[in-house]
This record gives sequence, C-alpha cells and structure tokens, in this order.
Amino acid sequence: MDQVLLYDTTLRDGTQAEDISFLVTDKVRIAQRLDELGVHYIEGGWPGSNPKDISFFEEIKKVTLKQAKIAAFGSTRRAKTTPEQDNNIQTLIAADPDVVTIFGKTWDFHVHEALRITLEENLELIHDSLVYLKKHIPEVIYDAEHFFDGYKANPDYALKTLKAAEEAGVDCIVLCDTNGGTLPHEFPEIMAAVRETVSTPLGIHAHNDSECAVANSLMAVACGAVHVQGTLNGFGERCGNANLCSVIPALKLKMAKETISDEQLQSLRLMSRHVYELANLIPNKHQPYVGNSAFAHKGGVHVSAIQRHPETYEHIRPERVGNTTRVLVSDLSGRANILAKAEQFDINLDSKDPVTLEILEDIKEMENKGYQFEGAEASFELLMRRALGTLRHYFSVIGFRVIDTKQKEGDKPLSEATVKVKVGGRIEHTAAEGDGPVNALDNALRKALEHFYPQLKEMRLFDYKVRVLPSGQGTASITRVLIESGDDDTRWGTVGVSDNIIDASYHALIDALQYKLVRDTK
Repeated sequence: MDQVLLYDTTLRDGTQAEDISFLVTDKVRIAQRLDELGVHYIEGGWPGSNPKDISFFEEIKKVTLKQAKIAAFGSTRRAKTTPEQDNNIQTLIAADPDVVTIFGKTWDFHVHEALRITLEENLELIHDSLVYLKKHIPEVIYDAEHFFDGYKANPDYALKTLKAAEEAGVDCIVLCDTNGGTLPHEFPEIMAAVRETVSTPLGIHAHNDSECAVANSLMAVACGAVHVQGTLNGFGERCGNANLCSVIPALKLKMAKETISDEQLQSLRLMSRHVYELANLIPNKHQPYVGNSAFAHKGGVHVSAIQRHPETYEHIRPERVGNTTRVLVSDLSGRANILAKAEQFDINLDSKDPVTLEILEDIKEMENKGYQFEGAEASFELLMRRALGTLRHYFSVIGFRVIDTKQKEGDKPLSEATVKVKVGGRIEHTAAEGDGPVNALDNALRKALEHFYPQLKEMRLFDYKVRVLPSGQGTASITRVLIESGDDDTRWGTVGVSDNIIDASYHALIDALQYKLVRDTK
C-alpha cells in the first residue's frame, strides 16, 4: 500500500478564513488532537508574521506529541538581501520547528508585478533560501505558490523554479493551486511534465475557489503526489482549502493509500466537531463523511433498502469515520422509517401493529401544521412512546406566565417567568429572570424541577432557532422553534410549533426536559 503524508495547515491557512480566530491554547489543543488523529505534519503558523504564532511554537515545545512533526511557515528571502540578513528566515530558524515550509513565486506575472525583480533573481532567492534552511533545519518543504497558473502562463519558467528548489536539496516540492481555479482534468498533463523535470517527492496544496480542492488533491495523488496539504472542515481564505475530513477517508477507503489507522479514522467526526467548537462555528450538517446529514435517509424507499443492504444508498459504512446512519421522519416517510426509528430507540414495534400506522398519520398531520422532525429526533421518540403508552409521567405544568418589562427608552427589557409544576402529589411554584422571555421560562422550569430531578443541572441549551412559516398572516404567522440541548454525553433536538413564539418555545423546552429524564432512566 502506497503511503501519502498528511500535512494539516488548519492552524495557519485555516485561520485566514473569515470569522475564524484561535487562541494559542486552542491551537495547542488542536495540534494534540491532530497528532492523535495520525496527521504527519502540523503547520503551526508563520512565526515572522505575528506574536501569537511565536507563542504557539514556544508552547508546543512543552507538549509531547506521539508522531506528528511541527512545521513553521514562511517565505523565501527578500530581494537584495541574504538569508543571513533576512528577518523572516532567521525567525523561522529561531522557532526551532521540526520542519520549515517556505513558499516562493512560480508565476512570472507575480515575479514582475509583486516582487518587481527579474526572473533570474527569483530563481536565485528560491535556491539561496532553501540551501540556507537545509543547513539549519532537518526537513525543508517548498511550496510552489501559484504553480498551476504559472505553468499555464509560462511552463518553461514554472518548471525552472521547481528545478531551483530541487537543486537546493529540498525534501518535498508542493504544487500549489493558490487561486483555486484549476480543474481536475488539467492535472495529468501538468504533473506529467513536472515528473519529467524533477525527481523530488511531490505534494499538493489546493484551494476551493472552483469547488474542486478535494477532487484536485485526489487527482494529484493519482498522478504521483505523495504529500497532501489541507485543513480540517476545509477552513481557509476565501472559499477555503482542501477539506482533510473528505481527503483522508477518500485516500484510505477509496484509493487504498496508507494514511492513518482504521482506529484513528473512526475519530474523524469527533475531530471535525472539536475544531468547529473551538472556532465557535455551527458544524455543517451536510458536510461529506462527517456531517450529521452525511448518512441521513428520509425517503421511505431509501430507508427500506438500507435496512436490507446499507450499501444501496451509502457509499461507505458511516462507522468507519465515526458517523452513524440516521433515519429521518417526515411526511415523505413510509412504515419502514417508523420501524427503523423504533429500532434505533430500542422500542419494540411491529410492522403490522396499528400503532405504527397511528404514528405515521400523527406525523403527517403534525408536519402539515408546521412540525419538522429532521432536527428534532428527541421529540419524535417521545411521540412514539406516548403513542405506545410507555412514556413515564415525570411532571406536569399547571401553568406559566412570562412578563417583559421595559421601564424607559434605552433600558434593556427585563424578562421574568413564573411557573407552577406538579410532580407526584407536590406542587412547586417558582419564578426566575432571564436574558429574554424564553431564557426566563427555561430558568423557571429548571428551578422548579431540579429539586425533584437533580440530573437536570447537567443539561445545557446549545442552540435555539426560530422559523416563521409562510402563511401570509404577518405577525400572526405560525412559528417553529427548534432547540438543541445536551449534557456531557450527547445532544438532542426538540421542536415546538405555535402561532405564539413563547408557546412554541415552551413545547420544545418541555420535550427537551422530558427527553433528558427518559435518557437517564433507560
């Protein structure tokens, strides 16, 4: 099995994405997780560009990694200076990384317009920089910036820049599609020309501006590349970089390349979500391989087929990347969906049981009113248990009141909720304030119930979404509220629908609390 080395640049190129910024502690945590995942190289940043990256290289030295090499990123020396005098080169060496990666100009257009030097001078600074770094750093990688655009514009010169890097003794030459405009069908011819020119191991660094970064990375490997650069979740400037969460399983499972172990591959989804959390971003549910919807099935025909043979509608077994098959329930669903969900929830349900048809009819009626269960599987499980008469009666809400008060213009409104709940034969009447009426109601419900069910203190509300359903009734329109709750072990979604947003939120909150109690008593 041929090995392909994985080079992660989430901590450098990934942070150039809009809305993404990691603290030094975050970067260290991500590096540790990348090492556990089995990534071969972790690019920590550009120590010559900002103090945060300098701090990372200081902090990562205090951490023992299992196998990953830490790389520092920079550029070739500036024109009209020497490597010994170039601050960027000296800062790279001072960072004391395992590997240094520097980029140089490949496109004659950039040499003339950005550097404003001759083509020959550019070859010299590529060669000089790499020769000098090889004397001080055990492994040096050269990123040929804008290589594909440079090759299309002036193939002879683009290849000369690679030859200059090879003659300097560089360990790997990475071909960069920096503008992300190259298409997969262009790779075979271009890479064949590269392999005829240089014998140094080749790598690929692809951007996603044409939605081809993953495809281009895989095509480059098919054409002989043995080193792939990318970021987790495809984070990166503009449209992002090649998504390693798609590249890694494709290389291992579809191209039979040696990358990471089977056990490490099973942690890919958790790794993806960990980085989303640290970036304070909501995970992309439609992301291939690791997204919540990657192996979600909604149509009844699909569900019936995957129950017999999962391969009918799944290109890999989701467990291999740490994901799971999900059966969605909607008004498109058939009896097979209901049975599959019942099995998932360990509920004994027979296809001929009248309750199955009753649940199906209830779902269709509820969705006609605006309910949606794709993101609210906890509400669906409770619905099934109610229909079967197996849902324990933990509590009942006798009533609630929510008050918003604004004393004067410019003041923040004050929200207070009062609830009265009954547990067994006892009635609890409490009040609580909150940041808005829904938060106040949530706080009041918890305050009333935690005395009876202390485990509710472990529960947190992670996400709250409101959707106004089209009805042409303006402010009297139906609203659908989706709430994502969770504890230290898992997360679950619940839904409520009403023409009153507080009432819709109340129903979603009640289901969330009920589900937590159901889970803890299974």
